[in-house]
Amino acid sequence: MGSRPLALAVSLALGLLAPSAGAADLQKRLAAALEHPGLRGARVAALAVRADDGALLFARSPDLPLAPASNLKILTALAALETFGPAHVFTTRVLADRAPDAEGAVGVLMVEGGGDPALTSEQLWRLAADLRRRGLRSVAHGLVVDDSAFDAQRWNAGWSGVSARAYHAPIGAFSANYGAFEVEVRPAARAGQPALAVLDPPVPYLRLLNRARTREAGTPLKLVVERAAGNGDEQVRVEGALPAGAEPQSIWRSVAEPALYAGAVLRMQLEAVGIRVEGATRRGRVADGAVELLAFEGYPLARIVSLFVKYSSNPVAESLLKSMGRAATGSPGSWDNGRQALLASLARLGLDTAGLTLVDGSGLATDDRVTPRILVGALRVARASFRFGPELVTALPIAGTDGTLEKRALEIPGAVRAKTGLLDGVTGLSGFAEAPSGERVFSVLVNGYTGGDEAAMAALDGFAAALADQEDRRSRP
Repeated sequence: MGSRPLALAVSLALGLLAPSAGAADLQKRLAAALEHPGLRGARVAALAVRADDGALLFARSPDLPLAPASNLKILTALAALETFGPAHVFTTRVLADRAPDAEGAVGVLMVEGGGDPALTSEQLWRLAADLRRRGLRSVAHGLVVDDSAFDAQRWNAGWSGVSARAYHAPIGAFSANYGAFEVEVRPAARAGQPALAVLDPPVPYLRLLNRARTREAGTPLKLVVERAAGNGDEQVRVEGALPAGAEPQSIWRSVAEPALYAGAVLRMQLEAVGIRVEGATRRGRVADGAVELLAFEGYPLARIVSLFVKYSSNPVAESLLKSMGRAATGSPGSWDNGRQALLASLARLGLDTAGLTLVDGSGLATDDRVTPRILVGALRVARASFRFGPELVTALPIAGTDGTLEKRALEIPGAVRAKTGLLDGVTGLSGFAEAPSGERVFSVLVNGYTGGDEAAMAALDGFAAALADQEDRRSRP
């Protein structure tokens, strides 16, 4: 069955099939889960259907557009898989002003980012090793990083309170380590001594200014880690105190300029494999007539989707959105052409997007809006798709097992695969529940709760547990 007939069948099923008589008890348990004190005063929208035929199991304002938080990543993942296919790879090109001479030397080395959102330090070591294998031994006049495949807008205008936290990482066509780095801070042996701080990766582009101290055991731990862009580098400032004997603290922060940071990581790895690099690292464009040395292929999209959905990576979602825009228009990827490409993909799948407002691809924007009906429809399209469905379904976190559900829904381990979402006063859970009577598809979105995140998430976990027929599950032999 093609995508459009499939989606039309899904839509008809969601809209026309009435709940069966046997679902009355389930409806009561689902309704009771949404009466949890953690959801008091909140707007709640929910929909649950049988996976196979779309028969309605539960509905509460299923067409109410609410902020989805990271539940929006379901649509981004679905559109990326539909657009590119699971085996698609993003390519990072490495060029030089000339082919390596007899000594393996070139003048200028150039790197053209292709929008790969999952390049890591380890992969850049592999890239460097591949260059050495092809004869490169030295670079005389620096490294040029070209990230013109995307526009220059690093942060979405709809993101409020952008910070240096890792989930606010800037978006660029050439980036490394999801645009973030780690600072590990540990106490010294005795109170009064400076704390010990280490950067990972240890690149000169990140200049560490450590003012943290070690205090007496039992004193409060208080650390502040900030970064500030400099002239071709970034300063990482560590301040505060931690008590003697405390466990090491790992703190992740984003960089300000993703291309220069990625260039610094690549340069470190080039030198690690014996390729000497002289001169500065700078942003620029690949020169006309440059000679290609390597076209490095990253992880296939199936693996990227698994990483970003299970662990809810905002930078990966936004990079995929911009890549879809670039593929659709031939112009640098942007949030504008990316949103249009995502909507076009959902239309090709036959999904009704009434109630959908897209600002970004991650759900970080508070003005994003989606309905449970859209999310349930998207999940059912994915489940029925041979071409890309398995990749999306297996990417979802598993209750009590992995990803963002590793420590949630512990009473039903393995019985739910679902995407989580969390912003201030916003949470959601959308995915699949396995019940003795068959698989179920659901989405529940909550906005405006005041009782705290933990209580609100517990309520949604209870909704998922009811869908998995927890009581029936316990009674099975």
